[in-house]
Amino acid sequence: MAEEDAGLGGSAPTHPNAVKGADGRWQTPNGDALPVSASDLERYTYCPLSWHLAATGTSGKSEAIEEGIVQHQAIHESIMDLKGHKFHTQRNLLIWQWWFSIIVILFIDTIAFRYIDDINLNVLEFSKILAIGALSFLLVGVTALLVPWRHAIGLNRPFLPKKEGHVDHIDPIIEPRGFMGGWFRGGLLETFMLVSSIVLALHSSALLFANDREQASYVLAFTTVGWTLLASMMLRRALKTNEMAQRLAEQNNLSMDDEVSYSDDEDKAQLLIDDDTGLRGRPDQIVIIDSEFIPVEQKTGKVPKRPHDSHRLQALAYAHLVEKATGRAPPYALLRYGQDNLHQLSWDEAAREELFDLLQVVQGVMAEGGAVRNHERPGKCQHCSRRHACGASLV
Repeated sequence: MAEEDAGLGGSAPTHPNAVKGADGRWQTPNGDALPVSASDLERYTYCPLSWHLAATGTSGKSEAIEEGIVQHQAIHESIMDLKGHKFHTQRNLLIWQWWFSIIVILFIDTIAFRYIDDINLNVLEFSKILAIGALSFLLVGVTALLVPWRHAIGLNRPFLPKKEGHVDHIDPIIEPRGFMGGWFRGGLLETFMLVSSIVLALHSSALLFANDREQASYVLAFTTVGWTLLASMMLRRALKTNEMAQRLAEQNNLSMDDEVSYSDDEDKAQLLIDDDTGLRGRPDQIVIIDSEFIPVEQKTGKVPKRPHDSHRLQALAYAHLVEKATGRAPPYALLRYGQDNLHQLSWDEAAREELFDLLQVVQGVMAEGGAVRNHERPGKCQHCSRRHACGASLV
């Protein structure tokens, strides 16, 4: 169809049953805005005929596409490795901090058992009280790990507004989606309970030897040394994972303070949708930078001298979708070519106007047809992955 219609005013409509609403926007017969993905905007800007071929089922064929898929997957895996190493660093440092606190307590106890004079205290009874306390803390800590108590008291309200048929696309800060307990992901309460149980149990055991203060101090000193060795090992692991995380952050043009809250190849990565305009899409990543949700679009292949308009508009589309999903406008979107070529695209009124104008044009062509080649550049056709099915190709 594209071959026949290209010379007769353009291609046929892809949604011939669309109707124009009172606001001037094209809609389906059901009243929904015509769906347009951010990738549709990218393809249409590159060449409307290439977009039409894709919209009517023509798949792209080129080595660059296959290579791009491989490179894109490698980028996603690198981002996931970064998230994993940062998580393990935080976890190991948290363990080390609590273990160091235990070391300090044990050291103080060692000095006390060795040098403080006897006090009038029933050591055996006090040891039993500490043992009961340790067991109580342990039971509460394990229960907090297994039971989603935050959900029961309403602490895990979705961070994003929910609509019928939609899901929250970015994890809540207090309790992530699907969370059913967990030491580090849940918070400090579980940590406090379990560490307190350990400390009380150690004190209870040590007090059993309190009739011989010198013997008790030796037991505590030996325990302190052992705990110090364990803490040193945990600190070493934290430093190692932190070093790997820093290297991955540099490779992805991120700082260690930036958080990746979304990656399009994750199983939980949902489609971002704006029902009002019909725009939808999955950004490659959403990164939290200076408390702002910033969409990132990754492009593989040859690095251009300046961002292509097609890529720029795709990234701006993701900025709008992030704003719609979070209720907060990102100050900019990021467009990345290769390892070191990063462009910051302002998300302002001029960008909004440009994006919505293009969106309206694409929806109009979907409803009325008329997609034609928008250039006279043989080189562009040469690199088009759908030129094998295009009757208006210049090569």
